[in-house]
Amino acid sequence: MLNDLRNFLALSYDQLEQLNLKAKEQRKNRVALHKIQEDRLKYLTDEKHIKAVTVLFSDLEGRLHMLDYDKKFLIKSWDNLTFDGSSIRGFTAQRESDLRLGIDWAAFYWGPADYFGSGKVLVFGDVIDKSGTPYAADIRGILKLYAEKQYKDEGYTLNAANEIEGFLFKGVDAERRYYETGKFEYVNTGGYYHSLPGDLLRTFIDTTAEVQRAMGFQNEKDHPEVAPSQFEINYGYGEVVAAADQIQIYKLVCRQVATHMGLTASFLPKPVVGVNGSGMHTNVSISKGGKNLFWDPKGEEKLSKLGWAFVDRILTHGNDICLLLNPSVNAYRRLDPHFEAPNQLKASAVDRGSMIRIPIGNEKSMRVEVRSVAPDANPYMVMLSIFQTGIDGGTAKIKNLRQAERYLPDNIYDAMANFDKAEWTTKLFGEDVKGRYLDLKKAAADRCPRLLGTFVKAPEVQYHHDVYNQFLWNLF
Repeated sequence: MLNDLRNFLALSYDQLEQLNLKAKEQRKNRVALHKIQEDRLKYLTDEKHIKAVTVLFSDLEGRLHMLDYDKKFLIKSWDNLTFDGSSIRGFTAQRESDLRLGIDWAAFYWGPADYFGSGKVLVFGDVIDKSGTPYAADIRGILKLYAEKQYKDEGYTLNAANEIEGFLFKGVDAERRYYETGKFEYVNTGGYYHSLPGDLLRTFIDTTAEVQRAMGFQNEKDHPEVAPSQFEINYGYGEVVAAADQIQIYKLVCRQVATHMGLTASFLPKPVVGVNGSGMHTNVSISKGGKNLFWDPKGEEKLSKLGWAFVDRILTHGNDICLLLNPSVNAYRRLDPHFEAPNQLKASAVDRGSMIRIPIGNEKSMRVEVRSVAPDANPYMVMLSIFQTGIDGGTAKIKNLRQAERYLPDNIYDAMANFDKAEWTTKLFGEDVKGRYLDLKKAAADRCPRLLGTFVKAPEVQYHHDVYNQFLWNLF
């Protein structure tokens, strides 16, 4: 009876899709930010059934954080939202804890009430330092600055689309309880493209796709993946910051849907030994004035000279940035050549063991696919490292660079050593942020057995940065 008194916003999925697609179009068309801000504040003021605004931001490792602000408070105080940065891993020290959250009004979402709660809307935030400048450890803000600079200086729009694989396991807390159970339980053992209508995996995929559609994802295809209980739900490309935001929303939606079903959506790169791991294949291109600059009908594999130069720079710095694309102990189980692992530092149109693949494309779809990205990577860090490397990186004088016999590291310690000694990673992030990130990776690695061995160890799940349980970090 009391619920009848709560007259909070709860829109149909069709209404949600219309609102989200309109907001997405504004963002895509680069509508002036002051105009979008004005529209959003007016909407929040006029819509009486909204009670709170959820502001999202990501820490240095890519973990998504959410703060709910009362709507009336936010309308009055949106330009002075402070929070304690010392509580966020990789952010400020305790002595300099105060940070601000700026509102990125263009990155505004309406979520289905049945999964996000009624009376709420979501918006991404920019983390701002005391000085009023973008906070150096907020990689989303750094990526945003880089993308804006490329557009202003070169007229480039940086485009990306991701194929994010994950596993669906029995139990709500399968990852957090792994140190007790020592195993993950499949909900389906069918395999690639096979799941009967109405079974748990198919129901999960269908429901997740419905939520994504309502949130303006513009879905393309979805299906069970190669491994048992594995899934992939594909959607359209977007401008680079929006694309990275969608990765965070995608993973949040998957986790919400799975939890409602009494299950766990896991984005560990290799939660089960003996079957294919999960990747986050990252498809990228650059356009200018609506023209795809990676397309050349006369180019090798139809890829332009600009596209091949982009590829060469990534191959040159592949080992430097490997830790950014594969940030966890568990990620190096996936770089196993026996399971279609993209661990070879080369480019190919057909060889799926290559770090970079050149898919078949046309004037609209021509792109470069970076296959060695793990699904637990910080999406903003992935996008920044790939685009800035591809555009501004150096090119090694290696004979047959695109086909040379070189490999990515097979363990996190080698990846950390490569990252640490590389001048390029210092240019990407600066000494301070680079050092903080390396410290976080060492902290997790040192809690795990140095040798991976033949089965997934409890600590590589227990101390994984995606596992949302601070208590587990104290069990060391």
